[in-house]
Amino acid sequence: MRKSPDLLNALKEALSGIEVITEPLQVAKLSQDYHNFSPILQAKLSDKKGDLVARVKNEKEVLQVASACVKYKVPLTVRGAGTGNYGQCVPLYGGVILDVSQMQEIRWIKPGSARVEAGAKLGIIDKKAREIGWEMRMIPSTFRTATIGGYIAGGSAGSGSVTYGQLCDRGNITALRVVTMEDEPRTLELRGDDIYKVNHTWGLTGIITEVEIPLAPAYPWAELIVAFDDFMTAAHFGQALSDADGIVKKLVSIHAAPIPSYFAAIKDFIPEGTHCALLSIAEFNLESLQGLINEYGGKICYQKPASEAAKGITLTEFCWNHTTLHARTVEPSLTYLQTLFPPDKSLKLVEHFYKYFGDEVMMHLEFIRVNGEAIPAALQLVRYTTEERLNEIIHYHEEQGAFIANPHTYIIEDGGRKIIAPQQLEFKKMVDPYGLLNPGKMRTQGG
Repeated sequence: MRKSPDLLNALKEALSGIEVITEPLQVAKLSQDYHNFSPILQAKLSDKKGDLVARVKNEKEVLQVASACVKYKVPLTVRGAGTGNYGQCVPLYGGVILDVSQMQEIRWIKPGSARVEAGAKLGIIDKKAREIGWEMRMIPSTFRTATIGGYIAGGSAGSGSVTYGQLCDRGNITALRVVTMEDEPRTLELRGDDIYKVNHTWGLTGIITEVEIPLAPAYPWAELIVAFDDFMTAAHFGQALSDADGIVKKLVSIHAAPIPSYFAAIKDFIPEGTHCALLSIAEFNLESLQGLINEYGGKICYQKPASEAAKGITLTEFCWNHTTLHARTVEPSLTYLQTLFPPDKSLKLVEHFYKYFGDEVMMHLEFIRVNGEAIPAALQLVRYTTEERLNEIIHYHEEQGAFIANPHTYIIEDGGRKIIAPQQLEFKKMVDPYGLLNPGKMRTQGG
Protein backbone atom coordinates (compact mmCIF):
# COMPACT_ATOMS: atom_id res chain seq x y z
CA MET A 1 0.00 0.00 0.00
CA ARG A 2 2.97 2.33 -0.54
CA LYS A 3 2.18 5.73 -1.99
CA SER A 4 3.80 7.04 -5.17
CA PRO A 5 6.82 9.38 -4.86
CA ASP A 6 4.84 12.17 -6.55
CA LEU A 7 1.99 11.83 -4.07
CA LEU A 8 4.34 11.81 -1.08
CA ASN A 9 6.19 14.86 -2.37
CA ALA A 10 2.89 16.71 -2.80
CA LEU A 11 1.83 15.65 0.67
CA LYS A 12 5.10 16.81 2.23
CA GLU A 13 4.73 20.15 0.48
CA ALA A 14 1.24 20.50 1.94
CA LEU A 15 2.76 19.83 5.38
CA SER A 16 5.27 22.66 5.06
CA GLY A 17 6.17 24.14 8.46
CA ILE A 18 5.37 20.92 10.34
CA GLU A 19 8.03 18.48 11.57
CA VAL A 20 7.89 15.60 9.09
CA ILE A 21 9.82 12.37 9.72
CA THR A 22 10.64 10.16 6.75
CA GLU A 23 13.71 8.23 7.97
CA PRO A 24 12.59 4.59 7.54
CA LEU A 25 13.68 3.26 10.94
CA GLN A 26 12.04 6.15 12.81
CA VAL A 27 8.84 5.84 10.80
CA ALA A 28 8.75 2.08 11.47
CA LYS A 29 9.28 2.62 15.20
CA LEU A 30 6.56 5.26 15.39
CA SER A 31 4.18 2.95 13.55
CA GLN A 32 4.18 0.36 16.35
CA ASP A 33 2.80 -0.07 19.87
CA TYR A 34 2.77 -2.91 22.41
CA HIS A 35 0.62 -5.25 20.35
CA ASN A 36 3.55 -7.69 20.60
CA PHE A 37 1.97 -8.77 23.91
CA SER A 38 -0.20 -10.82 21.54
CA PRO A 39 1.55 -13.40 19.34
CA ILE A 40 -1.43 -13.22 17.00
CA LEU A 41 -1.23 -9.45 16.55
CA GLN A 42 2.56 -9.63 16.35
CA ALA A 43 2.29 -11.86 13.30
CA LYS A 44 -0.32 -9.66 11.64
CA LEU A 45 1.04 -6.19 12.39
CA SER A 46 4.82 -6.36 12.73
CA ASP A 47 5.44 -5.22 9.14
CA LYS A 48 2.80 -2.46 9.07
CA LYS A 49 4.09 1.10 8.93
CA GLY A 50 3.22 4.56 7.77
CA ASP A 51 4.74 6.45 4.86
CA LEU A 52 5.71 9.39 7.03
CA VAL A 53 5.19 10.86 10.48
CA ALA A 54 3.84 14.36 11.07
CA ARG A 55 4.79 15.51 14.58
CA VAL A 56 2.50 18.40 15.43
CA LYS A 57 2.87 21.08 18.10
CA ASN A 58 -0.65 22.56 18.20
CA GLU A 59 -4.20 22.25 16.91
CA LYS A 60 -3.51 24.52 13.95
CA GLU A 61 -0.97 22.01 12.68
CA VAL A 62 -3.43 19.15 13.27
CA LEU A 63 -5.91 20.96 11.01
CA GLN A 64 -3.20 21.39 8.38
CA VAL A 65 -2.38 17.66 8.44
CA ALA A 66 -6.05 16.70 8.30
CA SER A 67 -6.62 19.02 5.35
CA ALA A 68 -3.63 17.59 3.44
CA CYS A 69 -4.75 13.99 4.04
CA VAL A 70 -8.27 14.74 2.86
CA LYS A 71 -7.00 16.57 -0.23
CA TYR A 72 -4.83 13.64 -1.30
CA LYS A 73 -7.06 10.91 0.19
CA VAL A 74 -4.25 9.58 2.36
CA PRO A 75 -5.01 7.52 5.52
CA LEU A 76 -4.24 9.15 8.86
CA THR A 77 -3.51 7.27 12.09
CA VAL A 78 -3.18 9.17 15.38
CA ARG A 79 -0.40 8.29 17.82
CA GLY A 80 0.22 9.40 21.38
CA ALA A 81 2.99 7.57 23.23
CA GLY A 82 2.31 4.20 21.61
CA THR A 83 1.63 2.38 24.89
CA GLY A 84 -1.53 0.66 23.63
CA ASN A 85 -1.74 -3.13 23.27
CA TYR A 86 -4.14 -3.78 20.38
CA GLY A 87 -2.44 -2.11 17.43
CA GLN A 88 -4.64 0.98 17.85
CA CYS A 89 -1.95 3.27 16.40
CA VAL A 90 -0.56 0.81 13.86
CA PRO A 91 -1.51 1.88 10.31
CA LEU A 92 -2.87 -0.97 8.21
CA TYR A 93 -2.68 1.00 4.95
CA GLY A 94 0.32 3.27 5.39
CA GLY A 95 -0.26 6.98 5.08
CA VAL A 96 0.43 9.60 7.72
CA ILE A 97 1.16 8.88 11.38
CA LEU A 98 -0.04 11.94 13.29
CA ASP A 99 2.17 12.17 16.38
CA VAL A 100 0.49 14.43 18.97
CA SER A 101 3.01 13.73 21.75
CA GLN A 102 4.37 17.29 21.60
CA MET A 103 0.95 18.82 22.30
CA GLN A 104 1.56 18.89 26.05
CA GLU A 105 0.11 22.18 27.25
CA ILE A 106 -1.90 22.12 30.44
CA ARG A 107 -4.57 24.74 29.74
CA TRP A 108 -5.67 24.89 33.35
CA ILE A 109 -6.05 22.88 36.52
CA LYS A 110 -8.49 24.02 39.16
CA PRO A 111 -10.26 22.31 42.05
CA GLY A 112 -12.14 19.35 40.62
CA SER A 113 -11.22 19.78 36.95
CA ALA A 114 -8.41 19.96 34.40
CA ARG A 115 -8.14 20.95 30.73
CA VAL A 116 -5.10 19.73 28.79
CA GLU A 117 -3.85 19.09 25.29
CA ALA A 118 -4.01 15.53 23.97
CA GLY A 119 -0.28 14.87 24.25
CA ALA A 120 0.02 15.75 27.94
CA LYS A 121 1.42 12.85 29.94
CA LEU A 122 -0.82 11.39 32.62
CA GLY A 123 1.89 11.41 35.28
CA ILE A 124 2.55 15.11 34.75
CA ILE A 125 -1.16 15.98 34.89
CA ASP A 126 -1.47 14.00 38.12
CA LYS A 127 1.59 15.68 39.63
CA LYS A 128 0.36 19.18 38.73
CA ALA A 129 -3.10 18.44 40.11
CA ARG A 130 -1.64 17.25 43.42
CA GLU A 131 0.02 20.65 43.84
CA ILE A 132 -3.46 22.06 44.54
CA GLY A 133 -4.74 19.04 46.50
CA TRP A 134 -6.33 17.08 43.65
CA GLU A 135 -5.37 14.11 41.47
CA MET A 136 -6.52 12.14 38.45
CA ARG A 137 -9.38 9.80 39.23
CA MET A 138 -7.70 6.87 37.51
CA ILE A 139 -4.38 6.17 35.83
CA PRO A 140 -3.12 3.19 33.85
CA SER A 141 0.09 1.38 34.72
CA THR A 142 1.74 3.27 31.83
CA PHE A 143 1.02 6.65 33.45
CA ARG A 144 4.64 7.84 33.27
CA THR A 145 4.69 7.79 29.46
CA ALA A 146 1.07 7.51 28.28
CA THR A 147 -0.73 10.56 26.92
CA ILE A 148 -4.20 11.64 27.95
CA GLY A 149 -5.44 11.55 24.34
CA GLY A 150 -4.24 7.99 23.87
CA TYR A 151 -5.77 6.96 27.19
CA ILE A 152 -9.15 8.39 26.24
CA ALA A 153 -9.05 6.94 22.72
CA GLY A 154 -7.71 3.50 23.57
CA GLY A 155 -7.77 2.90 27.33
CA SER A 156 -10.56 2.01 29.71
CA ALA A 157 -9.57 1.82 33.40
CA GLY A 158 -6.66 1.73 35.83
CA SER A 159 -5.53 2.43 39.35
CA GLY A 160 -8.48 4.31 40.86
CA SER A 161 -11.15 2.31 39.02
CA VAL A 162 -11.96 0.41 42.23
CA THR A 163 -13.54 3.69 43.37
CA TYR A 164 -14.41 5.64 40.21
CA GLY A 165 -15.23 2.92 37.68
CA GLN A 166 -14.11 3.16 34.08
CA LEU A 167 -13.54 5.99 31.61
CA CYS A 168 -16.78 5.03 29.88
CA ASP A 169 -18.83 5.76 33.02
CA ARG A 170 -20.75 9.01 33.01
CA GLY A 171 -18.85 11.80 34.68
CA ASN A 172 -15.31 10.50 34.15
CA ILE A 173 -14.74 12.59 31.01
CA THR A 174 -16.12 16.12 30.83
CA ALA A 175 -15.30 17.27 27.31
CA LEU A 176 -13.28 16.41 24.20
CA ARG A 177 -12.14 18.74 21.46
CA VAL A 178 -11.68 16.97 18.12
CA VAL A 179 -10.62 17.77 14.57
CA THR A 180 -12.63 16.29 11.71
CA MET A 181 -11.53 14.85 8.35
CA GLU A 182 -14.17 16.57 6.22
CA ASP A 183 -13.41 18.42 2.97
CA GLU A 184 -12.90 21.45 5.18
CA PRO A 185 -11.63 20.05 8.50
CA ARG A 186 -13.00 21.82 11.56
CA THR A 187 -12.87 21.57 15.34
CA LEU A 188 -15.77 20.32 17.46
CA GLU A 189 -16.30 20.56 21.21
CA LEU A 190 -18.05 17.46 22.54
CA ARG A 191 -19.54 17.58 26.02
CA GLY A 192 -21.84 15.38 28.09
CA ASP A 193 -22.91 12.17 26.38
CA ASP A 194 -21.49 13.40 23.07
CA ILE A 195 -18.01 12.44 24.28
CA TYR A 196 -18.92 8.76 23.75
CA LYS A 197 -18.80 9.36 20.00
CA VAL A 198 -15.01 9.47 20.41
CA ASN A 199 -14.14 7.78 23.73
CA HIS A 200 -12.46 4.39 23.17
CA THR A 201 -12.86 4.45 19.38
CA TRP A 202 -9.13 4.19 18.58
CA GLY A 203 -9.05 7.47 16.62
CA LEU A 204 -11.65 6.20 14.14
CA THR A 205 -14.15 8.98 14.84
CA GLY A 206 -12.07 12.12 15.17
CA ILE A 207 -8.67 13.48 16.17
CA ILE A 208 -8.61 14.39 19.86
CA THR A 209 -6.72 17.64 20.46
CA GLU A 210 -7.87 18.61 23.98
CA VAL A 211 -9.38 16.81 26.93
CA GLU A 212 -11.29 18.10 29.95
CA ILE A 213 -11.55 15.71 32.88
CA PRO A 214 -12.85 15.79 36.45
CA LEU A 215 -10.33 15.35 39.23
CA ALA A 216 -10.54 13.60 42.60
CA PRO A 217 -9.41 14.84 46.02
CA ALA A 218 -5.79 13.79 46.53
CA TYR A 219 -5.19 11.32 49.35
CA PRO A 220 -1.94 10.25 51.05
CA TRP A 221 -1.62 6.83 49.45
CA ALA A 222 0.31 4.19 51.36
CA GLU A 223 1.39 1.05 49.49
CA LEU A 224 1.33 -2.50 50.82
CA ILE A 225 1.80 -6.05 49.67
CA VAL A 226 -0.13 -8.67 51.62
CA ALA A 227 0.78 -12.35 51.20
CA PHE A 228 -1.66 -15.28 51.46
CA ASP A 229 -1.09 -19.02 51.47
CA ASP A 230 -4.27 -19.66 49.47
CA PHE A 231 -5.28 -17.85 46.26
CA MET A 232 -9.03 -17.86 46.83
CA THR A 233 -8.50 -16.40 50.31
CA ALA A 234 -6.54 -13.59 48.64
CA ALA A 235 -9.34 -13.14 46.11
CA HIS A 236 -12.04 -13.01 48.81
CA PHE A 237 -9.91 -10.51 50.72
CA GLY A 238 -9.78 -8.38 47.56
CA GLN A 239 -13.55 -8.51 47.23
CA ALA A 240 -14.09 -7.63 50.89
CA LEU A 241 -11.66 -4.72 50.75
CA SER A 242 -13.22 -3.42 47.53
CA ASP A 243 -16.64 -3.63 49.20
CA ALA A 244 -15.45 -1.82 52.34
CA ASP A 245 -16.96 1.60 51.75
CA GLY A 246 -15.25 3.12 54.76
CA ILE A 247 -11.72 2.29 53.58
CA VAL A 248 -10.47 4.71 50.94
CA LYS A 249 -8.56 2.75 48.33
CA LYS A 250 -6.99 3.28 44.92
CA LEU A 251 -5.63 -0.14 44.00
CA VAL A 252 -6.74 -3.68 44.88
CA SER A 253 -4.73 -6.06 42.70
CA ILE A 254 -4.61 -9.83 43.37
CA HIS A 255 -1.92 -12.10 41.92
CA ALA A 256 -1.82 -15.89 42.01
CA ALA A 257 1.50 -17.67 42.34
CA PRO A 258 3.79 -17.84 40.42
CA ILE A 259 3.05 -14.32 39.14
CA PRO A 260 4.86 -12.54 42.03
CA SER A 261 8.08 -14.31 40.99
CA TYR A 262 8.08 -12.24 37.79
CA PHE A 263 8.32 -8.94 39.72
CA ALA A 264 12.10 -8.58 39.78
CA ALA A 265 12.21 -5.36 41.83
CA ILE A 266 9.89 -6.56 44.61
CA LYS A 267 9.80 -10.37 44.46
CA ASP A 268 12.26 -10.74 47.35
CA PHE A 269 9.68 -9.13 49.66
CA ILE A 270 7.05 -11.73 48.80
CA PRO A 271 7.41 -15.21 50.37
CA GLU A 272 8.09 -17.77 47.66
CA GLY A 273 5.03 -19.68 46.50
CA THR A 274 2.51 -17.31 48.12
CA HIS A 275 -0.27 -15.34 46.47
CA CYS A 276 -0.42 -11.62 47.04
CA ALA A 277 -2.50 -8.46 47.09
CA LEU A 278 -0.88 -5.24 45.88
CA LEU A 279 -2.67 -2.33 47.53
CA SER A 280 -2.80 1.45 47.53
CA ILE A 281 -4.75 2.64 50.58
CA ALA A 282 -5.33 6.03 52.19
CA GLU A 283 -2.82 6.19 55.00
CA PHE A 284 -5.39 7.19 57.61
CA ASN A 285 -7.24 3.89 56.95
CA LEU A 286 -4.32 1.56 57.63
CA GLU A 287 -5.56 0.60 61.09
CA SER A 288 -8.92 -0.45 59.69
CA LEU A 289 -7.17 -2.31 56.87
CA GLN A 290 -5.13 -4.28 59.40
CA GLY A 291 -8.32 -5.66 60.91
CA LEU A 292 -9.44 -6.93 57.50
CA ILE A 293 -6.01 -8.46 56.83
CA ASN A 294 -6.19 -10.28 60.17
CA GLU A 295 -9.68 -11.56 59.36
CA TYR A 296 -8.42 -13.23 56.17
CA GLY A 297 -5.12 -14.47 57.59
CA GLY A 298 -2.91 -12.33 55.41
CA LYS A 299 0.58 -11.09 56.25
CA ILE A 300 1.99 -7.69 55.31
CA CYS A 301 5.35 -8.32 53.65
CA TYR A 302 5.96 -4.87 52.13
CA GLN A 303 4.83 -1.41 53.18
CA LYS A 304 5.66 2.14 52.16
CA PRO A 305 4.22 5.24 53.84
CA ALA A 306 2.62 7.84 51.61
CA SER A 307 5.66 10.09 51.95
CA GLU A 308 7.80 7.39 50.31
CA ALA A 309 5.29 5.67 48.02
CA ALA A 310 5.27 8.52 45.52
CA LYS A 311 9.05 8.28 45.09
CA GLY A 312 10.57 5.91 42.57
CA ILE A 313 8.64 2.95 41.21
CA THR A 314 5.08 2.45 42.48
CA LEU A 315 3.00 -0.69 42.93
CA THR A 316 0.74 0.49 40.11
CA GLU A 317 3.65 -0.33 37.83
CA PHE A 318 3.33 -4.02 38.70
CA CYS A 319 -0.41 -4.10 38.13
CA TRP A 320 -2.86 -3.87 35.26
CA ASN A 321 -0.98 -4.69 32.06
CA HIS A 322 2.41 -3.95 33.60
CA THR A 323 1.94 -7.37 35.18
CA THR A 324 2.05 -8.80 31.65
CA LEU A 325 5.06 -6.64 30.81
CA HIS A 326 7.07 -7.91 33.80
CA ALA A 327 6.06 -11.53 33.18
CA ARG A 328 7.02 -11.37 29.50
CA THR A 329 10.42 -9.98 30.46
CA VAL A 330 11.05 -13.33 32.19
CA GLU A 331 9.02 -15.56 29.84
CA PRO A 332 8.53 -13.87 26.44
CA SER A 333 6.14 -16.61 25.29
CA LEU A 334 3.48 -15.54 27.79
CA THR A 335 0.43 -13.61 26.63
CA TYR A 336 -2.74 -12.49 28.37
CA LEU A 337 -6.53 -12.18 28.44
CA GLN A 338 -8.88 -9.40 29.53
CA THR A 339 -11.88 -10.69 31.43
CA LEU A 340 -14.79 -9.10 33.26
CA PHE A 341 -16.56 -11.34 35.76
CA PRO A 342 -20.27 -11.04 36.51
CA PRO A 343 -21.13 -9.67 39.97
CA ASP A 344 -20.86 -12.51 42.48
CA LYS A 345 -19.55 -11.99 46.01
CA SER A 346 -18.76 -15.70 46.29
CA LEU A 347 -16.37 -15.49 43.31
CA LYS A 348 -17.43 -18.96 42.14
CA LEU A 349 -16.49 -18.33 38.52
CA VAL A 350 -13.08 -16.99 39.52
CA GLU A 351 -12.50 -20.13 41.56
CA HIS A 352 -13.70 -22.36 38.73
CA PHE A 353 -11.31 -20.87 36.19
CA TYR A 354 -8.45 -20.86 38.68
CA LYS A 355 -8.84 -24.59 39.31
CA TYR A 356 -9.86 -25.56 35.75
CA PHE A 357 -6.90 -24.01 33.94
CA GLY A 358 -4.20 -24.20 36.60
CA ASP A 359 -0.91 -22.63 35.58
CA GLU A 360 -1.94 -22.48 31.91
CA VAL A 361 -4.02 -19.39 32.75
CA MET A 362 -2.55 -17.65 35.80
CA MET A 363 -5.10 -15.58 37.67
CA HIS A 364 -4.54 -11.83 38.02
CA LEU A 365 -7.48 -9.78 39.30
CA GLU A 366 -7.98 -6.01 39.31
CA PHE A 367 -11.04 -4.93 41.28
CA ILE A 368 -13.07 -2.19 39.65
CA ARG A 369 -16.45 -0.56 40.19
CA VAL A 370 -19.15 -1.41 37.64
CA ASN A 371 -22.73 -0.15 37.97
CA GLY A 372 -22.19 0.57 41.65
CA GLU A 373 -20.68 -2.82 42.54
CA ALA A 374 -17.08 -3.84 43.07
CA ILE A 375 -16.26 -6.76 40.79
CA PRO A 376 -13.06 -8.47 39.65
CA ALA A 377 -11.70 -7.76 36.21
CA ALA A 378 -8.87 -10.05 35.20
CA LEU A 379 -5.76 -9.75 33.08
CA GLN A 380 -4.80 -13.41 33.28
CA LEU A 381 -1.39 -14.54 32.08
CA VAL A 382 -1.64 -17.29 29.49
CA ARG A 383 0.98 -19.87 28.56
CA TYR A 384 0.58 -19.58 24.80
CA THR A 385 0.84 -22.66 22.62
CA THR A 386 -1.33 -22.16 19.52
CA GLU A 387 -3.92 -19.71 18.28
CA GLU A 388 -6.45 -22.53 18.26
CA ARG A 389 -5.85 -23.28 21.95
CA LEU A 390 -6.04 -19.58 22.84
CA ASN A 391 -9.41 -19.32 21.11
CA GLU A 392 -10.60 -22.41 22.99
CA ILE A 393 -9.67 -20.73 26.27
CA ILE A 394 -11.51 -17.54 25.25
CA HIS A 395 -14.63 -19.43 24.16
CA TYR A 396 -14.70 -21.47 27.37
CA HIS A 397 -14.62 -18.27 29.45
CA GLU A 398 -17.51 -16.85 27.42
CA GLU A 399 -19.54 -20.06 27.63
CA GLN A 400 -19.24 -19.97 31.43
CA GLY A 401 -20.56 -16.40 31.59
CA ALA A 402 -17.41 -14.24 31.68
CA PHE A 403 -17.03 -11.29 29.33
CA ILE A 404 -13.83 -11.31 27.27
CA ALA A 405 -12.49 -8.08 25.78
CA ASN A 406 -10.29 -9.90 23.30
CA PRO A 407 -6.81 -8.32 23.22
CA HIS A 408 -5.75 -10.43 20.24
CA THR A 409 -7.62 -8.51 17.54
CA TYR A 410 -7.25 -5.08 15.96
CA ILE A 411 -10.92 -5.01 14.90
CA ILE A 412 -12.72 -2.79 17.40
CA GLU A 413 -15.96 -4.82 17.38
CA ASP A 414 -14.10 -8.06 18.10
CA GLY A 415 -12.37 -6.60 21.16
CA GLY A 416 -14.18 -4.92 24.02
CA ARG A 417 -16.60 -2.85 21.97
CA LYS A 418 -18.59 -5.76 20.37
CA ILE A 419 -21.01 -3.40 18.62
CA ILE A 420 -20.67 0.15 17.33
CA ALA A 421 -23.44 2.42 18.60
CA PRO A 422 -25.61 4.06 15.91
CA GLN A 423 -24.64 7.55 17.10
CA GLN A 424 -20.97 6.66 16.68
CA LEU A 425 -21.58 5.45 13.14
CA GLU A 426 -23.49 8.60 12.23
CA PHE A 427 -20.76 10.73 13.76
CA LYS A 428 -18.08 8.86 11.80
CA LYS A 429 -19.97 9.39 8.55
CA MET A 430 -20.00 13.12 9.27
CA VAL A 431 -16.43 13.63 10.48
CA ASP A 432 -14.70 11.06 8.25
CA PRO A 433 -16.71 10.78 5.03
CA TYR A 434 -13.80 9.26 3.07
CA GLY A 435 -12.91 6.66 5.71
CA LEU A 436 -9.36 7.97 6.14
CA LEU A 437 -9.13 7.77 9.94
CA ASN A 438 -7.26 4.61 10.99
CA PRO A 439 -8.90 2.52 8.24
CA GLY A 440 -9.34 -1.23 8.58
CA LYS A 441 -9.99 -1.28 12.32
CA MET A 442 -13.82 -1.15 12.20
CA ARG A 443 -15.86 -3.82 10.43
CA THR A 444 -19.19 -1.99 10.55
CA GLN A 445 -19.78 -0.13 7.28
CA GLY A 446 -16.17 -0.69 6.28
CA GLY A 447 -14.63 1.82 8.72
